[in-house]
Amino acid sequence: MNINNEVIRNLRDLVDADMTEAEFLQSVESNMIPMQQFFTYYKCAIMEIETKFRVLNEQFSLKGESNPIEFIQSRIKSYSSIYRKIMTKHIPRNMEAIERDINDIAGIRVVCSFVQDIYRLADCFLRQDDITLIEKKDYIQNPKPNGYRSLHLIVAVPIFLENEKRLVKAEVQLRTIAMDFWASLEHKLRYKKDLPPFKLDLLTDDLKKCADQSAEWDSRMQDIKNILESD
Repeated sequence: MNINNEVIRNLRDLVDADMTEAEFLQSVESNMIPMQQFFTYYKCAIMEIETKFRVLNEQFSLKGESNPIEFIQSRIKSYSSIYRKIMTKHIPRNMEAIERDINDIAGIRVVCSFVQDIYRLADCFLRQDDITLIEKKDYIQNPKPNGYRSLHLIVAVPIFLENEKRLVKAEVQLRTIAMDFWASLEHKLRYKKDLPPFKLDLLTDDLKKCADQSAEWDSRMQDIKNILESD
């Protein structure tokens, strides 16, 4: 079997350090099909959820309203990210435990123009009878200490396979353009290596101020929109 080099690089943290190369390749070969199938479930869940939001976006357009969604992005957690979460949360190293205990292997980010659009879209999405809400965290009303803002929904969505229906969990994040811009820059800056402590403190303070200013900008833009729509 021809093993893709990228797959090998992603999988290397999931095996015992004492494995020989031959044992490693044999382990990858024996686990490749079930692992591919496992991640396919999450890809299907992403497609289902993205479609639901795109349909809602089109519906608002048909009603003569502006499209609330600016763009949608999605991702599947990498092998290394899953491994780090396994170690942090002390999750058993098997597919059943990973599926049960990790809720954000599939991630969908829905970026909206205005804050009110976020709550309206989330409400429409959660009212659909095949969506099960597992957990909701509102970091817009209750921002994280560093200033991070977003609405997080952990949901289960059914995917329909050849001979079965499966419920697959995914994390949906809804945020405005300003929130998304801030979060992307914060991630890039936060994880720069070798920052001395005093620079890290300055960075943390500046990022919090930027987050507060972005929230104020979102609020003012929402007010302008409301005024225009009331005339």
